[in-house]
Amino acid sequence: MNSFKKLAIVFGLAIVATSCQNERERNYQYMPNMYESVGYEAYGEADFLPNKSEAMLPPANTINRGWLPYEIENSPEGKELSRLQSSPLDSMNVEANLAKGGQLYTIYCAICHGDKGDGQGTLVKREKILGVPSYADPVRNLTVGSTYYTIHYGLNSMGSYASQMNTEEMWQVSEYVMKLKQDLTK
Repeated sequence: MNSFKKLAIVFGLAIVATSCQNERERNYQYMPNMYESVGYEAYGEADFLPNKSEAMLPPANTINRGWLPYEIENSPEGKELSRLQSSPLDSMNVEANLAKGGQLYTIYCAICHGDKGDGQGTLVKREKILGVPSYADPVRNLTVGSTYYTIHYGLNSMGSYASQMNTEEMWQVSEYVMKLKQDLTK
């Protein structure tokens, strides 16, 4: 059979297949899930699961990767207690910690606190946020522990950044803030 006859047969079958089609419905669906999605309720009840829910709770006494429990509570007494806390980061990698802390500070903090920690970030200059103090302000009495506490729990109009950074990253930013404070007070 030559190629012309083969082509004519294929073309004829295509015409017959499309001519039998109902115009209101698709005759044949290659991948039906693309046209008619399967309903799925992410937090619906599932009788086959032990807790009857698809959104499973984590096992008791577990913590997320990269996180360590913060033993200081969110209270005025806890804030004062945090001032005495020192950084648990490796003192052999000070430069690496400061470099990583500087990158994270630029991403999360500089928009309000400024690149130098002087309280003159972009949002402050545009008067979107007011009252961001400088790290050099002696009244603030910043320490690496109180900075970590503030990043972890938030303070005044600054919210918590514990969901954006893990424990090590929050300590790196805290150490970088101490470097900025030292640079400002020179």
